[in-house]
Amino acid sequence: MKKKGKIDFTETQGQYLAFIYNYSVIHGRAPAEAELEHFFGTTPPTIHQMILKLEQKGMISRVPHQARSIKLLLPAEVLPILKPRETGDPTLTSDRIFNPRGRGVKNGQGERSAQNGERSRERGMVLNKGFISYDDFGAVGDGVTDDLHAICQAHAHANAGGISVKTKPDATYHLDSRALTAIIATDTEWSTSRFTIDDTRVEDHKAPLFEVRSLLEPEDIRCDRITRGQKCFDTRTEHDCFVYVKNENKKRYIRRGLNQNSGVPQNDCFILRRNGSIEGEIDWDYEAWTRIEAYPIDGKRLVLRGGIFTTFANRMKQETGYNYWSRNIVIRRSNVEVEELTHYVVGETSTGHPYRGFISVEKCADITLRGCFFSGHKIYLTIGAASKPVRMGSYDIHANNVVNFHMTKCRMNHICDRTRWGVIATNFCKNILLEDCTLSRMDTHMGVSGTYTISRCRLGHMGINAIGRGLLTVEDSELYGNALVSYRGDYGSTWEGDLVIRNCRWIPACGAKTWPHMISVNNDGMHNFGYPCSMPRQVTVDSLVVDDRNHPDDYSGMFLFTDPDAGYRPSEGAKPMTERPFPYALCRTVTVRGLTLLSGKIPCLSPNDEFVKSVTMVEDRV
Repeated sequence: MKKKGKIDFTETQGQYLAFIYNYSVIHGRAPAEAELEHFFGTTPPTIHQMILKLEQKGMISRVPHQARSIKLLLPAEVLPILKPRETGDPTLTSDRIFNPRGRGVKNGQGERSAQNGERSRERGMVLNKGFISYDDFGAVGDGVTDDLHAICQAHAHANAGGISVKTKPDATYHLDSRALTAIIATDTEWSTSRFTIDDTRVEDHKAPLFEVRSLLEPEDIRCDRITRGQKCFDTRTEHDCFVYVKNENKKRYIRRGLNQNSGVPQNDCFILRRNGSIEGEIDWDYEAWTRIEAYPIDGKRLVLRGGIFTTFANRMKQETGYNYWSRNIVIRRSNVEVEELTHYVVGETSTGHPYRGFISVEKCADITLRGCFFSGHKIYLTIGAASKPVRMGSYDIHANNVVNFHMTKCRMNHICDRTRWGVIATNFCKNILLEDCTLSRMDTHMGVSGTYTISRCRLGHMGINAIGRGLLTVEDSELYGNALVSYRGDYGSTWEGDLVIRNCRWIPACGAKTWPHMISVNNDGMHNFGYPCSMPRQVTVDSLVVDDRNHPDDYSGMFLFTDPDAGYRPSEGAKPMTERPFPYALCRTVTVRGLTLLSGKIPCLSPNDEFVKSVTMVEDRV
């Protein structure tokens, strides 16, 4: 405990106070919360809670919702010395001022004056050309020299001045092993610049290389109720906000199977407009919540354009469990577009661990990936939670808690290569749209709600996976998965809503010999997933061609559904599906218009007679 006279603060609080003082002296203005976050290497909620605590203790003052309004209320002599941090910005330490040319100089009157002159010349150069480049801060771009530190400094300078960043089109920037993260808050043009990422040895495999972040500070939000389908809040905010709410005491998505777990906390995300209206319908009722966060949505769209990134894959050895890698681009700012970025993965061996996503989008809204190229990752094995071998999912695209996630004209090679895992995973998203994409799969692990649309796409061997509620539409697309749509059995094969398949072509199992089942469901009613489970209420098939010519000798025709009860193993006498502990609600209506099997066979509904008897079938066969 640090005690200076009657002033009492913890060691950590003292470091925050010292940072605020040093930053204000060096830069002539108060720090933004994003700069505190960058220096201390923690999260926006942690920083915001610390600011509120220091304000409550009377050590600082601030103007809510106003950027850079923090004012220190303590005299400098009671503050501790600020400790330099490996992952912090060297320009912010108390005993060292960063030289943009790559050299540090000790504080001193003469040296400070020389440094200020150098900064003035640098600032004039930037203003003259209208952007910042990495070589302005010492990046070499020869593919050998580690340029990550210079890249971090360039973006920090750009963020402070609201200036865009542009790189040399013919440069190759090498990003080595250090646990540094470049914070991006302005438009960035990577053009045809190349980036090599060496993951064969690193300081921290969970540290991102780039993080796209808003400089707007979180807003305080108060409400007396949060209910499913709620249309508005009484509270008003200064900006439209992305809102995240969580109840740690309520578990959902209690996974079954080889990766079984005890569930995750109930959570929601949505957009709260300044007038109090809600976009992205709330999924759950909250009698109480343990966290609620509101992040302002920037009015100006931030664009990342270009860049050819090559990851030299990790070779981590760990026989049991998952240990996901980052070393990526994390997007935590709303209203962002990534255009024409390319990512390759090379150097994979028989040993390694999975990646969470080279593009990883978290807790934000209105994100578009346009014209990007991604790569599938090698599949590795581990021992899962059920103490049995399991394949580890490894992703190039990942989205968690995103409202309005859009991918258009994104592509990859070898979409039917079964040695590569599906390229994308998402959780807890609202409103997903894929247009004109060629990918190995599209997956929603722990739920999507609202609209989930696949339009004019080619999806490979891992197909379309879905859990959630709303309207799932697959149209004008070519599919190669084992099932056309797979409702994931490890999360209860639940879809509370409807499914529409329109004007599509399906080549089951990438053309391998198989007995096709169009919709995969698996729920025997014996497991509590943390929510009621159901098949889609209504399925509409309107113009579908199925290339089922490569089939077993005893093949009698495609099934529209798998047997949802296939895994049922009662310890006593079998019970009807409706009388089990956690009954699985069955589909009500199936409407078929223009379904063509190239084998010439006649399709059937399902191998399960109980299910067949419960469904209304409306058929117009062509």
